[in-house]
Amino acid sequence: MDRYPLTLTVNGRRVRREVPGSRTLLELLRGDLRLTGTNLSCDTGDCGACTVLLDGRPATACLILALDVEGADVATVEGLAARWHARSDARAPTLHPVQQAFLEEGGAQCGFCTAGMIMAAAGLLEATLKPTEAEIRAGLEGNLCRCTGYVKIIRAVELAARRMRAAREART
Repeated sequence: MDRYPLTLTVNGRRVRREVPGSRTLLELLRGDLRLTGTNLSCDTGDCGACTVLLDGRPATACLILALDVEGADVATVEGLAARWHARSDARAPTLHPVQQAFLEEGGAQCGFCTAGMIMAAAGLLEATLKPTEAEIRAGLEGNLCRCTGYVKIIRAVELAARRMRAAREART
């Protein structure tokens, strides 16, 4: 099997690997880099459990070939808090506001979809810090949760947005 060179940034760290042309980004993250917070579920891009941020935008890692992300910036749930701290000048090591809000609002039930939901929400809030409920629902579209009615998840995203706005205002 032919292998090809790949260089990308994952959670702020430069990664160089030789990968088969058929390796997906999900396989690279879970198998090669041992970042198992990004879950494999449907393997067809329908459930959102494998959502990561690819250059700041939510993307389903199971559908993307690793070689197609050459030079890209990938963030997984394991690196989300560090990404927040680097951008917000937060001093204390804490969770990303979305992660914290999910804990406080009970946005996780069994937890299987949680990482993908959190990454989709974080991507949404990188684009807009004052989303409407309709925008939150649209931002989470494609991320399936079989345990909840999404009410707590939406409340968690709203809480995170308020906190992120307050943090931004405090910096200015």
